[in-house]
Amino acid sequence: MKFHKAGKRTIYYATAIFAALIIVSFLFIADSIIRFGILGAYAVVYFLIIQFFRYPQRTIILNENVIISPADGKICEIKETFENEYLKSQCLQVSIFMSPTNVHINWIPVPGLVTYMKHKDGEFYAAFKDKSAEENERTTTAVKLKDGREIVMKQIAGAMARRIINYVKVGDTVDQKTELGFIRFGSRVDLYLPLGTKLNVQLKEKVKGSQTIIGQI
Repeated sequence: MKFHKAGKRTIYYATAIFAALIIVSFLFIADSIIRFGILGAYAVVYFLIIQFFRYPQRTIILNENVIISPADGKICEIKETFENEYLKSQCLQVSIFMSPTNVHINWIPVPGLVTYMKHKDGEFYAAFKDKSAEENERTTTAVKLKDGREIVMKQIAGAMARRIINYVKVGDTVDQKTELGFIRFGSRVDLYLPLGTKLNVQLKEKVKGSQTIIGQI
């Protein structure tokens, strides 16, 4: 299994703790039931950490005419709304909830030029709640298409997420193979698309990052 670079330090520390627990338990815990109970409990935690940072091998097909899903997860909201941070206009919002069991890599959904990026500190409400879009910690990124239209993507921290990692900057030319970043431990991604975008997904549908087509440009 390949692991994402965002989790290398966490996996290193988790492995070191696991090794230390094994040594200490065999040296100082005589009761085998207690010993294996402690090790078993940590083994579950260790497995969850390992699978959270897994790096799936996916074939990404570039297509400038479609919007690909920026993340693994489930469509939790589709609505027309006013994007008030950057675009300052009515948009079609498509939100993807990422559970702790999903791959948490985020991909750029469309090819273009990065025109805006800003991180905002905030709260850590559950990512599936409506108020998380406005009040939670988030990073906002805008990409301009070749026809001049812009698409905004917001990486929103959830109740468990405590770090949003970003790998691109304003002025970068990007495509659908570009990794935007990574969100640690449960979160949400909101897409703000031009009105009239033809969607290929519906509410509660499961989507796969870099693979599922969200809509047509």
